Amino acid sequence: MAIELKVPEVGESITEVQIGSWKKREGEAVAMDEAVVEIESDKATVDLPAPSAGTLTKILKAAGEKALVGEVIGYFEPAGSGVASHNDKVTNSPPAATGGQPVVNVKRTGGRVDIGSVQMSPPTDAARVMPAAARVLAEAGMTAAAATATGPGGRVTKADAVQAAGMRPATPAAPPASAQPTALVAAAPAGPRQERAVLISPIRRRIAERLVEAQQQAALLTTFNEVDMSAVMGLRTKFKDSFQQRYGVKLGFMSFFVRATVEALKAVPQVNAELRDPHIIYRDYCDIGIAVGGGKGLVVPVLRNAETLSFAQIEMAINDFAKRAADNKLKLDELQGGTFTISNGGVYGSMMSTPIINPPQSGILGLHAITDRPVAIDGQVVIRPMMYLALTYDHRLVDGREAVTFLKRIKDTIEEPTRLMLEV
Repeated sequence: MAIELKVPEVGESITEVQIGSWKKREGEAVAMDEAVVEIESDKATVDLPAPSAGTLTKILKAAGEKALVGEVIGYFEPAGSGVASHNDKVTNSPPAATGGQPVVNVKRTGGRVDIGSVQMSPPTDAARVMPAAARVLAEAGMTAAAATATGPGGRVTKADAVQAAGMRPATPAAPPASAQPTALVAAAPAGPRQERAVLISPIRRRIAERLVEAQQQAALLTTFNEVDMSAVMGLRTKFKDSFQQRYGVKLGFMSFFVRATVEALKAVPQVNAELRDPHIIYRDYCDIGIAVGGGKGLVVPVLRNAETLSFAQIEMAINDFAKRAADNKLKLDELQGGTFTISNGGVYGSMMSTPIINPPQSGILGLHAITDRPVAIDGQVVIRPMMYLALTYDHRLVDGREAVTFLKRIKDTIEEPTRLMLEV
């Protein structure tokens, strides 16, 4: 008996989803708990597993279509219920005719193959040139023989015709001697000019909505500073091998910045607050979101109670977030409820940017690329590894003095990381 494949509950208040890619095709065997299709919401992507071993018999919703939670999107037949296998399928209709090629009707029953009638299609150019390709060739003054056919059944596709027309040597006609050029005419662009339409994913749509919301509803302002990374880089070089041997994860820069951010949030609690008119909500904990690139777009998993985490715990959590974000395996509750965000554009080479806060948060810290630059220290010009820092904040809650104090606190902590141990 067929089993209905329904859209599962994917999160609180989510009633509609988008069908992602189907992992299996109709008639394909599926193992128990094997992913059958991706379900995309505006917060995360989840896999719908097979309820048992069997066969996917019918797909009702194609990739990119919308579906409601609880709606049937396909049918599944458990193993041993009498569903036809691949070897029992019968092909009654002949494939598309090909120019001058035999078309054979084949019937498969179990392990036996029966050869049916043989037909010959007419070997004419008209039968093997697609209409769009014919127009391109006609405009170029060419015949089908000039194009290399790559389509099914030896057909000439539009892409084949465009390629053939583009490879034809130019033979411009010489203008009459009496003719004089009066204007320059732009040359037609060479090569194919194709466009692709791809449906926007629910996650990307939600990201766009939140960013526009932040721009429209918050009073955003960004302040900058720069930090000398020499001390942190020295500590990392000195202890990275022993750190990895002990904890099984590399010692990166993010753990230093998370710890420095915690200290700054304690010193300037307004940056960790939220505006809930007519109140301001101050928090005594730090749930810090770490922006990472995922398979479907930028996601921000949250380090809960970051003020209680060690360097090793922070690095292990961030490493785990990055791996699961690439595979779209993050859980919904891991993407909700942050109080502050850190975005590291430096890993992509960003020199400086103005990040946008993640509502309803009041601040976001942007990290950038580390570059060797000349700086003045004690009256001398020296080369140091420098990084620009950017703090975007909601000016409705955070004054300029508080924002500058917050960023200066992070700078001082990173340049003298011993402060993290002494808590000064």
